[in-house]
Amino acid sequence: MTRPPLPPFTHTTATEKVRLAEDAWNSKDPGRVALAYSIDSVWRNRTTFITGRPAIVAFLSDKWARERDYLLIKELWAFADNRIAVRFAYEWRDAHDQWFRSFGNENWEFAPDGLMQRRIASINDLPIDERQRLFRWTDATRPPDHRGLTVLGL
Repeated sequence: MTRPPLPPFTHTTATEKVRLAEDAWNSKDPGRVALAYSIDSVWRNRTTFITGRPAIVAFLSDKWARERDYLLIKELWAFADNRIAVRFAYEWRDAHDQWFRSFGNENWEFAPDGLMQRRIASINDLPIDERQRLFRWTDATRPPDHRGLTVLGL
């Protein structure tokens, strides 16, 4: 199985890879998201270390059970050969209806088949009021005319 676009990346293909990842994560479907990762993919997500697709599915299932109304924007930061660096922000609310904006950076490394074999994510959470939310679309994917992180000042 291959997962285009494939490395080595150009600006166009790296940007496409980032948007495909954003769309998949906004689906909040752990099985769908996990298919973008190699069978033995290795993650560091904050202080959690994960290896393999089954662990990715379990992690994401738990994440989206806690992080309600999750909406994410990813933006290409840099790329070279088989690596992409991304910055992102997402908004979500907890079980007590406290809203958060989570900011972070991810470093991605891809196998020749286009599957991500390594993901390193650093993330910080900022409590926000509901009126401070900037992400307000209703479909599973961000509308094409919705502003990105840079334009939003994030």
